[in-house]
Amino acid sequence: MRAAPTILHLDMDAFYASVEQASKPSLRGKAVIVGGLGPRGVVATASYEARRFGVHSAMPTAQARRLCPNGAYLIPRFSLYRQVSDVVMALLRELSPLVEPLSLDEAFVDLEAGGIAFDSQTARVTGERLRADIRAATGLSGSVGLAGSKMLAKVASEEAKPAGLLLIEPGTERELLAPMSVRTLPGVGPATGEHLRRAGITTVGDLAEAGEDELVRMLGRSHGVGLYRMALGIDDRPVVAERDAKSVSVEDTFDVDLHDRVRIRTEVQRLADRCVQRLRGSGHSGRTIVLKVRRYDFSTLTRSETLRGPTDDPAVVREAAARLLEGVDTTGGVRLLGVGVTGLADYTQEDLFAQSLAAEPQEEAGEVREAAEPDGAAEPGGAPVAALEGLAGAEAPGGPEAAPERRWTAGSDVRHAVYGPGWVQGSGVGRVTVRFEQPGSEPGRVRTFRVDDPELEPTDPLPLVGEEPPAGTP
Repeated sequence: MRAAPTILHLDMDAFYASVEQASKPSLRGKAVIVGGLGPRGVVATASYEARRFGVHSAMPTAQARRLCPNGAYLIPRFSLYRQVSDVVMALLRELSPLVEPLSLDEAFVDLEAGGIAFDSQTARVTGERLRADIRAATGLSGSVGLAGSKMLAKVASEEAKPAGLLLIEPGTERELLAPMSVRTLPGVGPATGEHLRRAGITTVGDLAEAGEDELVRMLGRSHGVGLYRMALGIDDRPVVAERDAKSVSVEDTFDVDLHDRVRIRTEVQRLADRCVQRLRGSGHSGRTIVLKVRRYDFSTLTRSETLRGPTDDPAVVREAAARLLEGVDTTGGVRLLGVGVTGLADYTQEDLFAQSLAAEPQEEAGEVREAAEPDGAAEPGGAPVAALEGLAGAEAPGGPEAAPERRWTAGSDVRHAVYGPGWVQGSGVGRVTVRFEQPGSEPGRVRTFRVDDPELEPTDPLPLVGEEPPAGTP
């Protein structure tokens, strides 16, 4: 425990939803819900306006629609979220060499290691300057917690939300924590919280009064000792600059259970290719291929195969995933498929199996399609966020004649040859509705087109902060 509050925790406010509001002027001040849009979709993030209706992350999207029927429901745009996250993390690394990212929108910073804060006053000045710099660079707000430990800094940032700063003076930890719910502490989820409630323990102060021996009896030694220390405000974990990735994976949940074995194999190959893209993007290779199958009755099976050496060859991963699928009974239907790679390394090893495959003509897996909506979008570090990514209007192989009707998903970026950049508000019955606006502009006009309008194309997101829109831009 430090004698000065020089550990900073930054948590961006309703990050995904705030990015969407910043990039879509007509949604500012409105209820925005980001997540899977299908019948089995789950909320990734809700704006503060949507939270007033009871909408929160990890809630089924169908339930969110009942609570907030007039909200804007959008697909996640992870490429944009990563761009904004890179800007924020770069600002943090200017403060200290010890930055520990927890997700795209959350990180710890050791200010003392950066030589810019040694007491409460300098720490507070640094935190306020950081919040102002983030606002200037991204147009977004973040909440900052400052304390002598990581746990307390995270508690402080949560208490500071939204768009605030809270500094916990060393020596005041127990007084601050005592009236808070036990759920405030890391590691106390719904099950543990309910177990403690039945024992009459509802606040952090109750935990401290119960004593270590009683908590060990109730929860076991490891959990009981750790929880008692946290209740006293004791946390000596250091800020760790780098976290080694342990696995890379992607998964999709399907709106309608898959029964066709050929379709299931095709989806597994598509997921394998996406997994390799993420694997290469992280600069890793992997040795163990993992297949995840959730069946119609919610039973979940995982199968794995360990290769002779690490690889990032898509053909090898596809073939291994296909072999694993052969050993899984999909009778009755499949609601979720996932492919992952573990045993990561920063090198690849020549693989005779891969070489033999490379010598044979391989059938193309096809374009990435929005064939499914995922179960949800956990923050990086939890369930794979890449499961929510997709293309809004990809054509099937074989040319325009063989292509199905183009699909435009709510929230996706488009550009019209005449009207410029905009985003999809909705589509159906052969029409797509687009609002033409961009970051920094006034709320734009809405226009409707045929879904196959040749002048309307998917495009990349525009930066949140940049050049002013040209004169006359809607």
